[in-house]
Amino acid sequence: MGRPTTLLEGLCGHALSLGAQAIEVEYKDGRERVFANTGGTGIGIANYKSSSADAKELRGNLYAAAKKPVRTVIGGQVYILKVRVFDSFGEDAFEVTLDPAPKLNPLIAPSFTAKQGQYLAFIYNYTKIHGQAPSESDLERYFRVSPPSIHDMIKTLERNGLIERKPGQARSIRLLVQPEHLPRLE
Repeated sequence: MGRPTTLLEGLCGHALSLGAQAIEVEYKDGRERVFANTGGTGIGIANYKSSSADAKELRGNLYAAAKKPVRTVIGGQVYILKVRVFDSFGEDAFEVTLDPAPKLNPLIAPSFTAKQGQYLAFIYNYTKIHGQAPSESDLERYFRVSPPSIHDMIKTLERNGLIERKPGQARSIRLLVQPEHLPRLE
């Protein structure tokens, strides 16, 4: 299943739109301050009262990503968010690097679940037959599941680097898995 975008992912998307490669989050004067780092210059992009729900969510996102990097899709590109925690005047501060995820090696079969394989096989076969990618409603009719389930699966396949899409463009799914690595469609 897909997951909703976190506050951290939203801030990283904003930073990327400014040309930043990293963000920093620091505590000062009872506030969490977020800066986008663009070539050594920090641009303030957010400022939350430390006791607010947003500040608590952001800190939770940061500590979780410090334990395990986060794969996310921002603007149609898959990124890996890596968090480093460091001391700043006795408080935890955070540096988040925004690294593009490596592309799949076409010679190596990627790992995916059986269910994901069926979605990938359907996308491949539909595109081959119709000359265009399926819409989410085409997937919904074939797999007989709800629209949110289809959307979550598409986001998961994209986040895992198995497909790519163009944001805001219908029927833009492009398979990144070689046909020989796909299961037979059932």
